[in-house]
Amino acid sequence: MVQMGQYPPAGHVLVHISDTHLLGGGRALYGKVPVEQRLVEALRRIEAGPVKPDALVFTGDLTDLGEPDAYRRLRAAVEPVAQRMGAELIWVMGNHDERAPYASLLFDEPETEAPQDRVHDIGGLRVISLDTTVPGYHHGELTRAQLDWLAGVLATPAPHGTIVAVHHPPVPTPLEVMAVLELHDQPALAEVLRGTDVRLILGGHLHYSTHSTFAGIPVSVAAATCYTLDLGADAARLLSGVDGGQSFDYVHVYADQIVTSTIPATDFPEVTGFSVDYRPMIESMPPDVRHEQLSSKTSPLNLNEAAASDV
Repeated sequence: MVQMGQYPPAGHVLVHISDTHLLGGGRALYGKVPVEQRLVEALRRIEAGPVKPDALVFTGDLTDLGEPDAYRRLRAAVEPVAQRMGAELIWVMGNHDERAPYASLLFDEPETEAPQDRVHDIGGLRVISLDTTVPGYHHGELTRAQLDWLAGVLATPAPHGTIVAVHHPPVPTPLEVMAVLELHDQPALAEVLRGTDVRLILGGHLHYSTHSTFAGIPVSVAAATCYTLDLGADAARLLSGVDGGQSFDYVHVYADQIVTSTIPATDFPEVTGFSVDYRPMIESMPPDVRHEQLSSKTSPLNLNEAAASDV
């Protein structure tokens, strides 16, 4: 494939999905939201899309009630897609999940109430799935033992650096009610992460897409595939969950930087664009001709595209 800009292709590509909130029996969430259908639609877009990911990362609240059948249905929906794409599956615990069925039904391990922390090697890119959940509660915490374990893992840098995936993101939120349910004692985590090879923190929990930094590290929060929280809702609503705006993220990992992009989980009507049939022609152009054709407002290629948009 011809390199068209200044950057070579990303060394690793991940798809970041969060808050699927599946229910047993394929039930609708709140009796209204077909969450399993929403997940299937997102997976269809991922598989049909242009990105061929190295891994699918699900940052928690995989199920809504921790029901065994919900985990079975999740695995049945996701695993075939990951296998067809040749992508590794990375699961992260969320506050709506339960550790015992999570461990036994997603990892085929004995049931346990121990924190579900795991390390994945994606071609030299280390992804750490860190369990921030507290049994019986919705806020997040990390025990001293977990922090010590994390520090031990990070003591040895990975060839392409590390991404930490959590459910409760260590960032402020303008939703005051959600702030009550944030990750507690964030300075303790910052102390462990600062100065390590961690390049990005992935999170969920908030049900809207947002970005920040923590301990000098970029943080990218994916919205949900089930429903989203509307930060622009009427002021009369303390919290407003809506069946719209669902999305997932692409994570492109380059040698010196990482780019995250938010992708709608459902299709929209196309109003303009180019067919993939144009690619061979564009790639065959010398760089100066390609630049002129794509950048000039009066090039035949752009004039044809503009005319097609008016049809």
